[in-house]
Order: sequence, then C-alpha cells, then structure tokens
Amino acid sequence: MKRFALIGAGGYIAPRHLKAIRDTGNVLVAALDKHDSVGVLDSYSTDARFFTEFERFDRHLEKLRHKGEGVDYVSICSPNYLHDAHVRFGLRIGADVICEKPLTLNPWNIEDLSMTAREMGHKINTILQLRLHPSIVELKRRVDAMPPEKTFDIDLTYITSRGRWYLVSWKGDVHKSGGVATNIGVHFFDMLTWIFGPPTQNVVHLHEDTRAAGFLQLARARVRWFLSLERSDLPKEPEPDKPATYRSITVDGEEIEFSGGFTDLHTQSYQRILAGEGFTPADVLPSIQIVSDIRNATPTGPQDNAHPWAKKY
Repeated sequence: MKRFALIGAGGYIAPRHLKAIRDTGNVLVAALDKHDSVGVLDSYSTDARFFTEFERFDRHLEKLRHKGEGVDYVSICSPNYLHDAHVRFGLRIGADVICEKPLTLNPWNIEDLSMTAREMGHKINTILQLRLHPSIVELKRRVDAMPPEKTFDIDLTYITSRGRWYLVSWKGDVHKSGGVATNIGVHFFDMLTWIFGPPTQNVVHLHEDTRAAGFLQLARARVRWFLSLERSDLPKEPEPDKPATYRSITVDGEEIEFSGGFTDLHTQSYQRILAGEGFTPADVLPSIQIVSDIRNATPTGPQDNAHPWAKKY
C-alpha cells in the first residue's frame, strides 16, 4: 500500500485522483487546498489530514518523513501556474510526483524539472489520459499500419461551455492558466503528436479569452483545430441533464467516436504509474511547446487552411 498526498483537493479534477488512489488500493495521508469546501474527501478518506496553508502541509509531511512515515507520491491538481513549484516540492520531500496537465506552462522548464528529478532519484509522472482511451489507441494502431508517407487530414473541434465564473477565476488569467489552448487543448495536442508526429508548422488564426483556432502541420497530418468555451458554439443545444460539451475528431473525413470512455482513465493512469510505466516529462514536451507557441503567436485571422468554424470570427 502506497501513501499519497494531494495538492488541490477542492478542484474539478481532484475526485478522479482520489478515486484512482482508492481504487488502486492505496491510502491518502494528507491533502491541501486553500479553500475548505472539500467534503468530497469524505467519500474517499476520513483519516487524511487536511490543510489550507501550504506551510503547515509542508511541515506535516516533513515530520512524517523524519519519522520514516513519509509519502510515496504527491498528486498535483493545483492551478496550472503552480505545477512547477509543486512538482519540486514533491521531489524535495522524497516522493515521486503525479501531475495533472500541463506539467509546466513553458517548455524550457521541462528539462530543469527532469534534471531535478534525476538529482533527487525520483520520478515525475504526467497524466496523459487520452493516450489510454480505447478509440485513440485504435486510431494510433491504424495510423501506424499505414505507409509512412501517408499524410492525413484532421479536423479537431472541442467545445466545453463555461459560465461567467471562468474568466474571473485563475483559469481566465493567461499568466496562470496559459490561456484556452493550454487549459482545454493540451491533451488533444499531445494525442495528435503522439499519433501523427511532431509539428513542422503552427499557425494561429484566432486567439481570444474563450476561443482559439489554428492549423498544425505534423509529420503525418494536416490539422485544423477549433477550441471554445462558448455555449453558443455548440452545434446543437444539449439535451436536458447532458453535458454542454462537443468533441469531434475527423480523420480524412471519418469521425472518431470518443465521446465516452473517460470514466476510469485516471485509474488506468495510476495503475501504469504504480507499475513503473508512467508518462514522463519528455513525453509532454511536444504539446507544451505547441501551446506555448500558440499563446505567444500573433493571430493571422482565418486563412485557407483554417477550421471551418473559425471563419465566422
């Protein structure tokens, strides 16, 4: 049984990590969040110590470490801009780290983190759950079986509507979240580069607080992409009690169905990590570079290679 600490217990993604810790037969020892509305913890552990101040959380874990009862893993679900510092904290207290996306906001921090992990003798694991999705795994198998000179035409469309709270929160601050392409798009860019190879061209057509679109030339694909947080961009009004979300990936005009199958991907990710098969900082570097370039690019406006939905803005 491994001992876990969790940073960011009150956020959207934390329950998936809590479930993964429990379902892999491990135990949550301590959790941190600056907000105290974390009753969700009771569904997974009533024994875990909880802290709202980082300094006390740090001191508690150090005391456990000196008693020979330190944690084996620190799971990080904090805001994006804090990931780098929290990864370093986990390594410093002698734990391996499991970090939500994005591992860092800037690509130049990846090698520094990797060097720190090597010096500390511990591992940094990242959550790249789309690489475990059955439909995506099958797509990679099909692409790998095609002649290497084959180039595919991809349309990626992802709308996940958010209310007005979004722009008021840290997610609406590009310096903290990395912007919409980083916050909701980095997993998709990782998946695309994993299957179709590294980018050779990255053009941004649209980049707003709640929308972004562009074109990526990958080694084996031409990708038109469109990301949005606006409900008005949904192709149709969702059914009652259904998520206001639309995901679509077409490959040479064929729709890849992956709307479901996400429930247990974090648990599968933890199973791989515990088996020593987690995804590394090197694995995430291409997608971090892509979203960093998007964030720092000057939008050109829609071009001939723009996603069709981008052309109305």
